[in-house]
Amino acid sequence: MILKYLLDNNFKPNFYKKGEVIYEPGAKPRAVYFIKSGKVRMVTVNDDGKEFIQGIFKTNEYFGEPALLVNKPYLAYTIATQDSEIIIVKSDDFFKILKQHPDFSMKLIQTLSHRLFYKSMMLEELANEHAEHRIRTLTAYLFKDVEHNQELKVTRQQLADMSGLRVETVIRIIKKLSDQKELKLIRGKIIKI
Repeated sequence: MILKYLLDNNFKPNFYKKGEVIYEPGAKPRAVYFIKSGKVRMVTVNDDGKEFIQGIFKTNEYFGEPALLVNKPYLAYTIATQDSEIIIVKSDDFFKILKQHPDFSMKLIQTLSHRLFYKSMMLEELANEHAEHRIRTLTAYLFKDVEHNQELKVTRQQLADMSGLRVETVIRIIKKLSDQKELKLIRGKIIKI
């Protein structure tokens, strides 16, 4: 709905190539970013250069609004995971949309609440030292929007980056969960049972 509104009101998409940084930590927020097509990952990077995925955003989703709403610098990098078309809605226009479209405002509250829930869940899971428990909880959460017999659109590397585990550990656990019939593996793809 909101993308159609933006396109109908002459908001033009910007093109980002795979691997291109959209914004960096410390940058002052000036806009909200709506994905017309493509995929973006939001990551923090530790001193060793290891990425920790804060979120993955895809077509018809948006990002950047928390920092804008509280007027605080961005805390993470956002990087195009694939070639993407993104509509950049500057702060004045974004706040105007919120005032004029209460249905979008409610959707924004729900989106922020889901993200807050996810962050709280992951914080609790990262405190749990049992790697299998982390992956079981993370896949269950990610499967909530996936139909039965459909693929989870997350790689094992991304699961490792989300859980703070090594990719080898994630591969071993996913194989075990498949053997226990908690999920299926078909040609390397993770499928919801």
